[in-house]
Amino acid sequence: MSTTERPRILVVGGGYVGLYAARRILKKMRYGEATVTVVDPRSYMTYQPFLPEAAAGSISPRHVVVPLRRVLPKAEVLTGRVTTIDQDRKVATIAPLVGEAYELPFDYLVIAMGAVSRTFPIPGLAEQGIGMKGIEESIGLRNHVLEQLDKADSTTDEEIRRKALTFVFVGGGFAGAETIGEVEDMARDAAKYYTNVSREDMRFVLVDAADKILPEVGPKLGLYGKEHLESRGIEIYLSTSMDSCVDGHVVLKNGLEVDSNTIVWTAGVKPNPVLSRFGLPLGPRGHVDAQPTLQVTGTDYVWAAGDNAQVPDIAARKAGVENAWCPPNAQHALRQAKVLGDNVISGMRGFPQKEYSHANKGAVAGLGLHKGVAMIVMGKVKIKVKGRLAWYMHRGYHGLAMPTWNRKIRVFADWTLAMFLKREVVSLGAMENPREEFYEAAKPAPAPAAAVKTEEKAKAS
Repeated sequence: MSTTERPRILVVGGGYVGLYAARRILKKMRYGEATVTVVDPRSYMTYQPFLPEAAAGSISPRHVVVPLRRVLPKAEVLTGRVTTIDQDRKVATIAPLVGEAYELPFDYLVIAMGAVSRTFPIPGLAEQGIGMKGIEESIGLRNHVLEQLDKADSTTDEEIRRKALTFVFVGGGFAGAETIGEVEDMARDAAKYYTNVSREDMRFVLVDAADKILPEVGPKLGLYGKEHLESRGIEIYLSTSMDSCVDGHVVLKNGLEVDSNTIVWTAGVKPNPVLSRFGLPLGPRGHVDAQPTLQVTGTDYVWAAGDNAQVPDIAARKAGVENAWCPPNAQHALRQAKVLGDNVISGMRGFPQKEYSHANKGAVAGLGLHKGVAMIVMGKVKIKVKGRLAWYMHRGYHGLAMPTWNRKIRVFADWTLAMFLKREVVSLGAMENPREEFYEAAKPAPAPAAAVKTEEKAKAS
């Protein structure tokens, strides 16, 4: 970490907002005007809309992430966590990956920590659940599902087989519906290569406490998405929730009980709880309370945007929607980051702040290969699209929204190759414990039983 006399702009979080805001600031900043420091526990940004496709093997996991140091060569990138912030002294406490925590002074602050999985105190969830917030979880889910097929194909125990081939997904929003659609697609393809496993042997279950899935695309397309998934043999239980999943025994509120080795939790997100230690005003749900300028309420040197911020939706309020707030999606995060970056520069130079206003352009969702739904908003007209065309729109939108041309090209190359080559269905389950085999080979061999008995006799005498 370098020391500098220049003002420091501290960006807490290297996700969508943190990356784009830092790029914008560096682009607009004069040479030597300030030091931009980005702090994140990971050295890369994850493009979360592609996690379901990475889990299904449609995109290489490395192409879903963007290395921060490569994209922000003029910034100071620290791999660690901001644990507390003293607003009076303008000092942040940094806990690096290794070593002692230290204090870092700043002049301007950007809060872009994103969100974490919203969980509930459900018995067994912490031990059994698999999230879908990071690329590690996406890779883990893919390997786990394929490993279950390996187990089911190799065992003669019907109970083990049934548990391995039952997959439960909790949450019917974008993450849940897209993930179950992609994973079911992958499992269907993979089953062709197994002697004792077919798609009919598998059981996919989607559970949501709401009365519909995919609420972001509207009720009609949500209903189409539900009917489409059900036509593929996926069981969908709405207006219900999971009571427990101890040892993989899933108990739903509606009385259904199933045994499963795979419980995927995508039931929404919440702001990072560490925000409560930053000395900032928070909204009722734990979001940082931000103004339309993205400045944090009551400050002139702190900005916040993205999933961890409560930002008034000016466009929706002008359209007559009272108390509208910007939803936590990539569409708003990208645009907020650019306005935020411009406002930080304006704040440094003493210029007026610009308000963030963006009218919703619609939503797109993929439900597996060649299947999707899309709602495009053009003024007051909403165009609803479903099927293969919606899937192309989903890929086109997110492919172009992927940060950097390097990653755009790699993602489109993955999709192009997939048109001519069959999907990879290799399970790399050993990735979870890569040193296990070496440890077994390197550990000292146990002494022969006869030698142990001789030694015991010698001690006894």
